[in-house]
Amino acid sequence: MSDLVYCQKLKSTSAKMSKQPFPGPLGEKIFNSISQEAWNQWLNQQTMLINEYRLNLSEPQSRSFLSQEMQKFLFEDNSEPPPGYQSEKN
Repeated sequence: MSDLVYCQKLKSTSAKMSKQPFPGPLGEKIFNSISQEAWNQWLNQQTMLINEYRLNLSEPQSRSFLSQEMQKFLFEDNSEPPPGYQSEKN
């Protein structure tokens, strides 16, 4: 088994995740086509979205929103920050 994967997010070959991030077909797709670096970027993006939108992950609509944003971020490259969001780096 290779320790590298062609990452669809970064558009380059990079270190593969050590395990599938969650069960099911989407978890398998992510494991086979997203690098650890891109996954870490998503986890940071996810945290920002949860905080900025004050998502309650016990609510199905919040989980659905995050799933859609994850797919946009990792595979479509069109995920945008919340309106008016300014990162701490600014």
